[in-house]
Amino acid sequence: MNDTICAISTPLGRGAISIVRVSGNSAVEIMKNLFECKKLDYQNIMPRYMYFGEFLLNNGSRERCLSVFFKGPFSYTGEDMVEFQIHGGTLLTQLVLESIREKGARLAEPGEFTKRAFENGKISLDMAESIIGEINAESEGELRASLHLAQGFLAKNIKKMQNSLTEMLAEIEATLDYPEEDFEVETKEKIFKNLENILFELKNYQNSQKNGKLLQEGVKIAIVGSTNVGKSSTLNALLGENRAIVTDIEGTTRDTLSESISYKGIKLNFIDTAGIRDSQDMIESIGIQKSKQSIEEADVVLCLCDGSRELNENDKNILALVRDKKNVVYIVNKSDLPRKLEKFDEEIEISALNDKNIDAIKEKIFALVCNEKIDYNQTIITSSRQAQTISQAIEICQNIIDAKEESMDIIAMLIKSLWNKLGVLTGECENESIIDLIFSKFCLGK
Repeated sequence: MNDTICAISTPLGRGAISIVRVSGNSAVEIMKNLFECKKLDYQNIMPRYMYFGEFLLNNGSRERCLSVFFKGPFSYTGEDMVEFQIHGGTLLTQLVLESIREKGARLAEPGEFTKRAFENGKISLDMAESIIGEINAESEGELRASLHLAQGFLAKNIKKMQNSLTEMLAEIEATLDYPEEDFEVETKEKIFKNLENILFELKNYQNSQKNGKLLQEGVKIAIVGSTNVGKSSTLNALLGENRAIVTDIEGTTRDTLSESISYKGIKLNFIDTAGIRDSQDMIESIGIQKSKQSIEEADVVLCLCDGSRELNENDKNILALVRDKKNVVYIVNKSDLPRKLEKFDEEIEISALNDKNIDAIKEKIFALVCNEKIDYNQTIITSSRQAQTISQAIEICQNIIDAKEESMDIIAMLIKSLWNKLGVLTGECENESIIDLIFSKFCLGK
């Protein structure tokens, strides 16, 4: 039987409430020793009912608070659980935690509550990963994808595939047990038709990972141009706040500055770069080199020019740098001044000073990286672990299909290998190190 664990489940600091969570066989006994409530009969404690009473701190003081009991297996962990909702405050919360520990509970490891939920069959491994995604989400799109995964659709479909593979193994076993019946040709046709269906579904998941990576990491956008074309002003306009220093002095930006916003559920990561020009200043030269590196690493490049003047040598050199780069957006700034610059074939004319046409830049970026509408009602793979496992499963599945002429014994061995690989996605595997690694990413108290 599992021992009893405890942890603070809310961020430490001043606030309205803090929650301290207890889970395990002794949860109710600890509650009985520490929490007094006139309406609470511990012989007939009501699950999911909020009791108002007093918590007995180990220094002799009393804290008026709320407490609720969750009866296993109908709790988050699948075990008996108790939560204390106390007034927010670092010292008070720590005192409550220490009082609970003195009554026999130990401090939970990161993610141990959710790990117990997994071990007790409350959630699958992919659902646990979706909870990490919910907590760490930095854009609406990433959150929506994680919330969908949390519903368990991936686990259900993987289980369906595994059941199909189990049926295949049973049919192979029957063929091997009764060779005189000559079922092999018919059995193989049925098996390989089902394998083609599994391969098709796995490839759909693999294709969704492109959107998953986009939702999780966002788009890396480099803002490049020569000095004083308005890169920092454009960044400020895109962010809607003054984050980059703006002056009339050339070379003000000497290093890259990164800031992010969310647009239509996608995280846009803007990188304001140093103006690219020939410079004898060592520090500025380093910044310029970083600018060139940002061009190479960016998903989208915003190439800025000053519309109030003709192109100079620095402008021409920068245009040459980005010419062969994919997803370049030509931005002509300073539309509030008389135009002297020739028009580009495709350009967005803006005034960073007056916030004119700034949303057109965001819309263009979105159109470049989202060629099709993301369907949040479909499972989107956002975990690199899941993506890698699916790629490995596809390889095994393809190997089975390519081994159609092999003996039934070899095909059965490969099918078992595929079944086990799919189990890595949901946690139905014997690889304890993978499970431990996933739950170590959780915060304390989750």
